[in-house]
Amino acid sequence: MKQLLKNAKIYDGTGSEPYLSDILLEDERIVRIAEGIEEPADRVIDLKGKSVSSGFIDGHSHNDWFAIKKDPLPYFQPFLMQGITTFVTGNCGISEIGFEKGNPYTDKLGGGIFGFENTTGQYGTAEEYFQATDRNMPCNMAVLAGHCSARAAAGGIENRPLTPEEEKKMLDILEKALQQGAAGLSLGLMYKPGLYADTEEIRKVAQLCVKYNKPLTVHPRAESKVSMAYPQLFGRSHLLRAVDELVEISKGTGLKLQYSHAIFVGRRSIGDKDELLKIFEQLRADGVDVMFDIYNECLGVSVITVILPAWYQGMTEEERKKPFNRLKLAALVKASSRLLGFGFKDIQIAYIGPGYEKYEGKTVHQIAKEEGCSDLKAYLMLCEKSNFLGRVNMGPYSTPEIISEFEHNEHCLYMTDAWVEEHGIQNPAIYDCYPKFLRDSLRGTGDTMPNTIRRMTGALADRFMLQDRGYLKEGYYADLTVFDEEALRNGIPDREQPFGIEKVFINGSLVYSDGLLDQDALRTTGHAIPVFS
Repeated sequence: MKQLLKNAKIYDGTGSEPYLSDILLEDERIVRIAEGIEEPADRVIDLKGKSVSSGFIDGHSHNDWFAIKKDPLPYFQPFLMQGITTFVTGNCGISEIGFEKGNPYTDKLGGGIFGFENTTGQYGTAEEYFQATDRNMPCNMAVLAGHCSARAAAGGIENRPLTPEEEKKMLDILEKALQQGAAGLSLGLMYKPGLYADTEEIRKVAQLCVKYNKPLTVHPRAESKVSMAYPQLFGRSHLLRAVDELVEISKGTGLKLQYSHAIFVGRRSIGDKDELLKIFEQLRADGVDVMFDIYNECLGVSVITVILPAWYQGMTEEERKKPFNRLKLAALVKASSRLLGFGFKDIQIAYIGPGYEKYEGKTVHQIAKEEGCSDLKAYLMLCEKSNFLGRVNMGPYSTPEIISEFEHNEHCLYMTDAWVEEHGIQNPAIYDCYPKFLRDSLRGTGDTMPNTIRRMTGALADRFMLQDRGYLKEGYYADLTVFDEEALRNGIPDREQPFGIEKVFINGSLVYSDGLLDQDALRTTGHAIPVFS
């Protein structure tokens, strides 16, 4: 099928200034970009000067877990509507791949966040995953192999070092994934069992990435001034201690190090920004190809127990009610809040459980006022009602000023780090994260439009070696996003809907146009993307 897009304002993904031209598509590919194309086509669309770029790439996603759902479209729909056509998945060490058939630990994968409910199967190797998902999902997908998943498959999730045999098995699983086309490896050093790995273990994981010239994406051990990762409450920031570990494993190696979601959890952590950037600059000077990524949100998703000590969660209900334990807890929570720089006014309830919908969208402080009790008592009540499994949106994780500064940093890439939840309040990044980046550019707080679009297209394709994607070039796959710059400039964000995105093509199929999705086409439009260096 031939399709002709006339009078398009083209952003080609290189960072060059846009230009006016026509685009001819044939089946899955772009076959010609030129002015005044007159070749007959099955479909002709006059864009009348509207802007076109390569389809946006989400550089940090967990949608590998949702591509294998029996009905994956609902989990991809909001991303499609903000112009995203391709995902780099398997981040934070928690990939769907990373085990072998018959493995006894498959129920331990997913980091307590994701799992195999309502899926078409379990696909432990990269090869199996690509075969299962290619043309069976809405969007294109590259997959990282996660250290947490491979470690759990090799030795479970207990807090202990791996045996030499288990470590070899884990490394063999990761190397096999790289050989079969995984786009890189990922670490999740805040999640079980990745948090139990010592520096020497993660160094060996990094060496595999160097061997295959593929990126290592890292969710560090800490992203705040203080954390549960290190025993010292004072002295060097825990966020910076976690970065020091990355320096130790990568310095002088030539590693492609991708620092995931550059955030600063709590107001006390914001002061670490400048030193973080200086460390990255020094690493680059030492030969490490380090980059980082951000989402356009000042909040983040977390578990409700984010400031609740583990010893309290492990107590019986009777022990929790003892005055001494309550006093000890109150003192620790107060100290943690002060050290981190956020409190109960900053914790919004996203989901507690069936029957507790009245709490959703409210802060713990608001709920405490409604219940006529202290903030701490309301917080503990919510923890217990959710069986300590509730979900919250909280912040600050960043500020508009930091986002603006990072948008101008040439080593910064864009992503959402979001997924569709079955219940409760959603992460707002699923709706309009990428339109917000474009809006920032058009309003003068972000980088130029050519550079902004490059950060969400060509630069990401280069980083993860996504062949024939990320650019508007002849011969490349026909992933295209059409957008209205005026609608983006004047768009109102954070309304649980996209803005400014008019059309989306995936592998030549027009799957979104003027607010409507082609649900039939979207059953088979997405390609799996094996990556071979």
